[in-house]
Amino acid sequence: MTGTTVGDLGEIAVVDRIIAATGQAPGVPVGPGDDAAVLACADGRVVVTTDMLVEGRHFRRDWSEPDDIGHKAAAENLADIAAMGATPTALVIALALPPTTPIAWVDAFLAGLLEESARAGAALVGGDLVRGDAITIGVTALGDLGGRPPILRSGARAGDVIAICGALGSAAGGLAVLSRGFRSPRALVEAHRRPRPDYRAGVRASDAGAHALMDVSDGLLLDGERMARASGVSIDFDSASLPRDEAVVTTASAYNLDPLTWVLGGGDDHALLAAFPAEARLPEGFVAVGTAVDAIGSGARVRVDGREVEQVAGFEHFRA
Repeated sequence: MTGTTVGDLGEIAVVDRIIAATGQAPGVPVGPGDDAAVLACADGRVVVTTDMLVEGRHFRRDWSEPDDIGHKAAAENLADIAAMGATPTALVIALALPPTTPIAWVDAFLAGLLEESARAGAALVGGDLVRGDAITIGVTALGDLGGRPPILRSGARAGDVIAICGALGSAAGGLAVLSRGFRSPRALVEAHRRPRPDYRAGVRASDAGAHALMDVSDGLLLDGERMARASGVSIDFDSASLPRDEAVVTTASAYNLDPLTWVLGGGDDHALLAAFPAEARLPEGFVAVGTAVDAIGSGARVRVDGREVEQVAGFEHFRA
């Protein structure tokens, strides 16, 4: 169907095409095609999160292939499920598409989303399709706690070990590379296009007794400050302990930047930030990067190497 657009096919045909691609997943008694899906949930509680991607704001079609965008749309939502200590189970998507959107773009986007969902063990169980002026993607993800209590960002305590599972700064480096018109180092570009969260890390953290947990989507300092404020503590990061890919170091240096600019301020890697009791054995994939301490009198909530950070770097919508 080369050259065919969503406008050529119409809403019903495109929706039928999406439903046909999803198939029937285990644990989903009623999948897409009815007014709502039905999920089996042994725990009796469902973890739910939602997020949006808007063309020109969260992705560019000249920088990312449609399957990359599908991977990213799934990953950033499924990572939030993992950050509650839950196991991802399902996704629901809402798509706003211009009628000129090639149907091949939709097919490839869906393939990427389904591939990433399968990596997390989640199924696409429903959604909506409307006409829009720009491609807009809304994703709702669901998860199962498996009998565990949810791990909140508000549980960190003074004396806790602060740990990270995942990459830091790679996606920010990829964005910087693409913004300069380059496509290499490929590892950084791919990190921006297709984040690779560890979807089982949240359960491992829960089983290890984590006091607090959250997804790092807007930068380590900004998200670290959110955890610290919610918990009523301050967090002191040890810069020497922060994981950084060699490509982050060499590329930042080539751009006359301190690699910590990306490591501390870059988002979209979707690493997990956790607070563990001092005596806890860190689970697989987690590395200690700091300590939670009593709240600082000045009101600053994050430190790096013992120094207070007042201007917290990171991404925040509507901030100039």
